[in-house]
Amino acid sequence: MFPFELLSSEASAANLLEQVRWREGLCCPRCQSESVIKHGSYREYQRYLCKDCDRTFNDKTGTILAHAKVGLNKLLFAFYSLLRFNTSIRQLDAEIDVSYRLLRRRVKQFARTLDAPAISLVGPVEIDEFYVSAGKKGRERDQESRSRALSKRGRGTYEGDKPPVFTLVDRGSGQRYVVPAKSADEATV
Repeated sequence: MFPFELLSSEASAANLLEQVRWREGLCCPRCQSESVIKHGSYREYQRYLCKDCDRTFNDKTGTILAHAKVGLNKLLFAFYSLLRFNTSIRQLDAEIDVSYRLLRRRVKQFARTLDAPAISLVGPVEIDEFYVSAGKKGRERDQESRSRALSKRGRGTYEGDKPPVFTLVDRGSGQRYVVPAKSADEATV
């Protein structure tokens, strides 16, 4: 049975998240360094400072719970009741006083992270990138598209009209992965 007193307040839910997230040790979500110190607090959440990359983060950073406008205790209760009791989003909307649209969006994001395939690379890996033209300019009509005098040359970006896509081939296991990315820089590769 689930101890619901852990979700009675935002502080107890934050404590639960801290225990679950850092059960194998505290590390920076950006650079994976373990040289981290406590750096004050933000509302109910402990803030940390990474000594290697000099960035601050809290327990929700890098999770689907980051930037949530709803309380953590309400979101955790919603996820638990959806999985355990198969409660509808409409019923949760009425019970915990959170809008249907916001709950639906968070549940969809939660389900997407559960379905995300884990990439496990064994042997030598080959990686290549290609850019996909995302726009339909010039293809919808019979005439040629106008020239773009102010467009940037070079690598495409997700915000632009040519997002990069990486293909990874693991020579050890024979697996192939196709991974869309926001940009083709050192942090994404």
